[in-house]
Amino acid sequence: MSTGSVNIHPTALVEDGAELGAGVEIGPFAFVEHDVVLGDRVRIGPHSHIAAGSRLAEEVVVFTGAAVGNIPQDLKFGGEESTLEVGPRTVVREFCTLHRGTEESGTTVIGADCLLMAYVHVAHDCVLGDHCILANAVQVGGHVVLGDHVIIGGSTPVHQFCHVGDHAMIGGGFRIVQDVPPFILAAGEPLKPSGVNSIGLKRRGFSDDGIRNIKKAYRLLFRSGLNRTNALERIREELPGTPEIKTLVSFIERSERGLIG
Repeated sequence: MSTGSVNIHPTALVEDGAELGAGVEIGPFAFVEHDVVLGDRVRIGPHSHIAAGSRLAEEVVVFTGAAVGNIPQDLKFGGEESTLEVGPRTVVREFCTLHRGTEESGTTVIGADCLLMAYVHVAHDCVLGDHCILANAVQVGGHVVLGDHVIIGGSTPVHQFCHVGDHAMIGGGFRIVQDVPPFILAAGEPLKPSGVNSIGLKRRGFSDDGIRNIKKAYRLLFRSGLNRTNALERIREELPGTPEIKTLVSFIERSERGLIG
């Protein structure tokens, strides 16, 4: 069935109260509940479920069998109203499960231009930045915060309340149980730093001087033998207060779970 510029397959079910933007496509046997907002040119694949409280921005694509915006897997959840927000052009691949927030924050947020590969789970009250890539079967616990341009390899669980900084890249099959600072490569069991994400930073326009400063900061943090407090003091004293260094220092100062390594 086509309604104006909206194309809804005859076997799909769209409840009253759903708001559909221009150019929305809804595939066979998909179910879109009430109190759903789909932006312009959103595409919903076959057998997908878009639950009440979902807010999908323009050009989001949801593939076969994904379950988007269901209630949290949290025993404290009392049926309160909350939302799941997905940013523009994000791609949600097959059989992902994305849950809305609880009363603590009221929402789960996934940024723009992200790629969530098959079987990814994003739990309640998470915040994912823009341009994140979560490979197949990444499992993100509640209240996790990922910065921009974070890449997490397949089959990696992320413990609840962990933070991962901007431009960090984590290898597949490991566990994230503490905070991962920005700009880092991480691997191993237990997870530990394995260098600076130099290639990724160059691709995103970081200067050579900026990358050198990040490397100096990480040597002080992880290879100098200094404790975190003394390492931060040395970083402030010896390195220029560039945006990258400020981002790193601020992340470490705000860490509540401790850093990997």
